[in-house]
Amino acid sequence: MASHQYFIRNQNELYFLTMTVVDWVDVFTRKEHKLKIIDSLCYCQEEKGLKIYGWCLMSNHLHLLAAAEEGFLLSDILRDMKKYTSKQIVAAIEFEIESRKEWMLYRFQYAGKFKQNVKDYKFWQDGNHAEECYNYDFAKTKLHYIHQNPVRAMIVEEAEHYLFSSARDYAGLKGLLKVEFLYS
Repeated sequence: MASHQYFIRNQNELYFLTMTVVDWVDVFTRKEHKLKIIDSLCYCQEEKGLKIYGWCLMSNHLHLLAAAEEGFLLSDILRDMKKYTSKQIVAAIEFEIESRKEWMLYRFQYAGKFKQNVKDYKFWQDGNHAEECYNYDFAKTKLHYIHQNPVRAMIVEEAEHYLFSSARDYAGLKGLLKVEFLYS
């Protein structure tokens, strides 16, 4: 269960969020799975009021610096996005060529085995590790943390070279998602 301090209390405020695959399974090593996340986030931006100020998709988790537009609830947007992407990605693992198929499906099945609200597979861990960005300096620190994730993981030398991150946008390059700039 997520710690009480990591709940979304103020639905239209800016939050630093971390959504993690159960057991930290490295699902997002396949471009098809990464693109399902991008497509879903794009849909949430266009149709559900999601505003993204920063993001980075790693092999087993997603960081967002995000808020909801007025009239929308951030917790609802994230719930729907996680529900949709979990179904899409698990179905892809089941029906496409995946060398780790049996192992991954077992992990997801076992993670949901003792949860009444899970029918077959549990893909995402509970909660979003939500931290409200109570001031500009805190938000800027979290944005830097998000952008440095692939650098710390030694995937790239420079943050803006990582395709699945808003670091590209902040460096003046074309990114994969629409980004609301925290600063220019």
